[in-house]
Amino acid sequence: MNDCMIYPRLISHPLHRFYFCLPAVVAALVLTACISSRPAPVETRDTSRSTATANAPAVARPGYYIVKKGDTLYSIALENGHDYHEIATWNGIDNPSMISVGQELRVRPPDASSVPANASSGTTQPVIVPRIEARPIDSSAPAATSSVSAPVSAPISTPGNSDGIVAEPHGGRIPYSEKAWKDLQAQSMPQSEPKAASAPVVEKPVEAKPLPKPVASAPASAPDTSAKSGDDNVDWAWPSSGKLIATFNDSSNKGVDIGGSIGDPVLSAATGKVIYSGSDLRGYGNLVIIKHGTQFTTVYAHNKEILVKEGQTVQKGQKIAVMGDSDSDKPKLHFEVRKQGKPVDPLKFLPTR
Repeated sequence: MNDCMIYPRLISHPLHRFYFCLPAVVAALVLTACISSRPAPVETRDTSRSTATANAPAVARPGYYIVKKGDTLYSIALENGHDYHEIATWNGIDNPSMISVGQELRVRPPDASSVPANASSGTTQPVIVPRIEARPIDSSAPAATSSVSAPVSAPISTPGNSDGIVAEPHGGRIPYSEKAWKDLQAQSMPQSEPKAASAPVVEKPVEAKPLPKPVASAPASAPDTSAKSGDDNVDWAWPSSGKLIATFNDSSNKGVDIGGSIGDPVLSAATGKVIYSGSDLRGYGNLVIIKHGTQFTTVYAHNKEILVKEGQTVQKGQKIAVMGDSDSDKPKLHFEVRKQGKPVDPLKFLPTR
């Protein structure tokens, strides 16, 4: 019988069909095991920032702030009353958007006390005085009566004391003799007045006089608390002539809202420096922030157009923006006054109108 006719019959039998398919099944199982044993692909990530975040403390140190979800460098700078450029510099940040949750940032200027104390004190080097050795004086030697001190290079004699001791620098002794003593006396006498130097000096008693009574100094005048300091002495003006439509509320409104129409001028409330100009703070729209002195900052939000740049100095009453409705439900100016980063009621500073 032809093999071609027998082969289909063998395959058609159930048992024969199983044995025929067994090699293919085994090969499929082996292939599946090899595929499942291969390691999953590893994604390489930058762990430097995550490591820094893990090492950050749970509670911020004085002068520092721990980044929370939703924070930006701009919002952190606003909440602490500083220019975001300053905070970026203090923390070595090149890209303001590259901060992560849990990261600890310095929000106060570095402490100046880190400079060594003796860096500018002009401390002088200590003076080393040679050791003095004392030796007894020969009783047969004449007493010295000169009150003129000997040169530094010569031995220093003090024959007037009761113990008869001569003090001289260590290592400068010479054998005692009458000639040596005379030479020493001759060196210690001034050339112009040889006789006056050998005469004994008689000290006159000094009469004790009563000390003058101390004059009571006038008490230092206390600082005038009624006058404002230089940083507080800001000349304020209204940033817009529109109607006041919302007042300060520490819980829901950090400033005041002034109504108006799109295109109305927005003015600087005081002389200062623009520290922010942009739209990176969510909820503020086109925003301008101006710093006045070291304590106060003012915020101008929801503008249609900004007319000033960061770093620019502006004067009180200068037009800095055009009123709009960016990030707002209607045209208005949201105006804030912050003292050291903390929102305060602008109506306490703006003049009455």
